[in-house]
Amino acid sequence: MARTIFNISLIRSPLRLLSLVLLKILGWQVQGELPQTRKFVMIAAPHTSNWDAFYMMMVAFVFRVNLYWMGKHTLFKPPFGILTRFVGGVSIDRRTPLGMVEQSAQVLKDASDMVLAVPPEGSRSNVSYWKTGFYYIAHQAGVPIVLSFLDFGRKITGVGPAILPTGNLTEDIEQIKAFYAPMTGKHSRKTSITQLQEEQ
Repeated sequence: MARTIFNISLIRSPLRLLSLVLLKILGWQVQGELPQTRKFVMIAAPHTSNWDAFYMMMVAFVFRVNLYWMGKHTLFKPPFGILTRFVGGVSIDRRTPLGMVEQSAQVLKDASDMVLAVPPEGSRSNVSYWKTGFYYIAHQAGVPIVLSFLDFGRKITGVGPAILPTGNLTEDIEQIKAFYAPMTGKHSRKTSITQLQEEQ
């Protein structure tokens, strides 16, 4: 994978220290431990505000996560493509026969050290469902789903349990729902995990 802000030690170390200081000043507690595996899908939830990305980047630095995210290929065109990749972006080409799930899963399979962040809501809007792409990416790649979180109600952030998808979406998603049930996003009225929507 490309060199990014998350895997260049000369940049990552001072940003980790800065993140720890900022989170403490802002009154946040950081909890949890990462699994031993070097590859997994990380859910970023609840996702209700533009500020979520800022907080989750700090969490990534705190846990020394080699973080990546998938984006449309149009985001990687010059002159901004270099910057997009530097902050962890990986291009997904919607013009190919393979869908987002298949392309993302293949990228994970090919990588030796990669954490793929996926906001299951797919939007900051008030939605009544989660998209299922994150689940099928992990299942096809054979990697666990790590439940990272931003609980603005209690000002606690970090990572929760790792769930290895069994292929039984209904049963696995119930564990995930139970973990996030008590948590609220920055805009609590937008926080919802009531239904699932299939994503290709």
